[in-house]
Amino acid sequence: MSGEKLVVVEDEEHLAEVIADNLELEGYAVEVIGNGLQALERLRGEKPALVLLDVMLPGMDGFTICDTLRKEGRDMPILFLTARSGLDDRVRGLEIGGDDFLGKPFDLRELMLRVRAILKRSHWYNGPSPAGDVLALGASRIDFKRYVATVDGREIQLSQKETMILRCLAEKPGEVIARAEILDRVWGYDAFPTERTIDNFIVRLRRLLEPDPQSPRYIHTVRGTGYRLTP
Repeated sequence: MSGEKLVVVEDEEHLAEVIADNLELEGYAVEVIGNGLQALERLRGEKPALVLLDVMLPGMDGFTICDTLRKEGRDMPILFLTARSGLDDRVRGLEIGGDDFLGKPFDLRELMLRVRAILKRSHWYNGPSPAGDVLALGASRIDFKRYVATVDGREIQLSQKETMILRCLAEKPGEVIARAEILDRVWGYDAFPTERTIDNFIVRLRRLLEPDPQSPRYIHTVRGTGYRLTP
């Protein structure tokens, strides 16, 4: 969507300039920040459409920035850019709340494709939903806009990914949603190394929302395929 604000947090000046120039050619408004601490303070004060975040930064590393923002309830999409593209780093970055992970060196065309894919997912989640803004599971309520579950009168903060998974299932109640579809909708299919990661999120959601997590009433596993939500 033309004119959207993107923030590039990258301390390699030449690379930051190349990325910013290409994003601006696509119609985005771009701000470049070269220091991790400065980036954290800036991002606490505004909500860009997307943050392109290097991991190795002076002042504060990108993982710490992302983790801090997520714990403070700030949900702007984050795309990690890093030379540290090993599996462990990918898993860590995405599990603390990153939306995608692109290893350096990268092709600018791939970067632009990933930017558009993340923004498309963000527009889906922030747009109107056939499931509405609140999902009822028995006596529990999940507020998709606030990332909050109300269970037994207590408010529990959910992660962005947890609420996105629930909304993905809630938009097709009673239907089987494949793990691959959940990955594509919530992370982007190439972003995460394994579909099994979704299972870990489902386990936590059941612990929070099911009266008996061992015998689920609402979130059902369809073996070999995916999940079905029965409100």
